[in-house]
Amino acid sequence: NFPGNDRAGVQVGSAHTLQPWVSNWSGGNVVVRGSTEAATGASLCRSGRTTGYQCGTITAKNVTVNYAEGAVFGLTQSNACAGGGDSGGSWITGAGQAQGVTSGGNRASGSNSNCSLPASQRRTYFDRINPILSQYGLSLVRG
Repeated sequence: NFPGNDRAGVQVGSAHTLQPWVSNWSGGNVVVRGSTEAATGASLCRSGRTTGYQCGTITAKNVTVNYAEGAVFGLTQSNACAGGGDSGGSWITGAGQAQGVTSGGNRASGSNSNCSLPASQRRTYFDRINPILSQYGLSLVRG
């Protein structure tokens, strides 16, 4: 559902085993315990295919981002770094509270990511998990 929101649902079959964790890209996992939404200023981390496991803080909520394809509303902003290819990756707090999925972010000049920027200049956005679960009638797999 893009633009407007930046989310999708995927149906899996019996050959798939859902796991209650997020990869930390260092051979370990962070177990998902719930989905209590963290406040602005809270610490959290994200997992993505391109830049691995990156941490930061929530810097703003209910942000509208104007992508080339159109505006996406209601996103949460963080200063955790991300890059192209990280979209759809998980966000989670240290206490195991799922937060959302990566939508996008700014990039350093000549780069595919914002990881070389100081944290104060990074803007990485995610769509919140609870509205996604609600929209698609899903429940969170917990450990």
